[in-house]
Amino acid sequence: MEIDTTVAHPARRYNYWLGGKDHFAADRESGDQLEALFPKVRLGALANRAFLQRATRFLAAEAGIRQFLDIGTGLPTADNTHEVAQSVAPESRVVYVDNDPMVMVHARALLTSSPQGRTAYIEADLNDPEAIVTDPAVAATLDTGRPIALMLIAVLHFLRGHGAARPIVRSLMDALPAGSYLVATHATSDFGTPEQQALYQQLLDEGKSDVWTRGRDEFAALFDGLELVDPGVVPASEWRPDPGSPIPARSDINVWAAVARKP
Repeated sequence: MEIDTTVAHPARRYNYWLGGKDHFAADRESGDQLEALFPKVRLGALANRAFLQRATRFLAAEAGIRQFLDIGTGLPTADNTHEVAQSVAPESRVVYVDNDPMVMVHARALLTSSPQGRTAYIEADLNDPEAIVTDPAVAATLDTGRPIALMLIAVLHFLRGHGAARPIVRSLMDALPAGSYLVATHATSDFGTPEQQALYQQLLDEGKSDVWTRGRDEFAALFDGLELVDPGVVPASEWRPDPGSPIPARSDINVWAAVARKP
């Protein structure tokens, strides 16, 4: 599959907002356009990334998780899932999944495991959860008889339509054993002014944004039947923040986050 550098891609735009170097002019243009309309979008991206690191550390250090299925990996930056997990438990295993061939090229080059653990990479689409859970690389890397953390970080909001995310999350979680965890974040318009919410809906209607925001209730419903880890469904910056770290206004973040265990 060829990489089209003339069309913005979410993973590369996200990399741009995080200060990375793996993006093209189209990605920067898309990122700048969204940031001009919503000046705090970069803060939300940074808070989302920091949440991923804290949640992974919790799973490895406190929950005893040693296996991770990270869908919507994005381009590698610092402190990726396997690096955080293996810093706690070197034997941790991670399967990365993304639908961008550029992500996979970089992942294979940069996401190298500790000697005790293992990483694998799948080029697949979240819209086809069955293909992900049945991929030979998953079976070869993860023991589906033991708990697995499903990481859906800033990816579910690319599933367009009301109710579109829930059946896909349910299909993925149904394939995982008891004791597994769901970790997810999702862009939201809940904290925007009515004017900002109307503007964002206009961008969606005109096809100028690929992020389908969801409200708290729809996001929280993704965790139905699971046991939420304290503090539950909160903005990404408010989920177990590091001691002494400032808590920004929710309108600066606009990202819901939660971690839950499958009983």
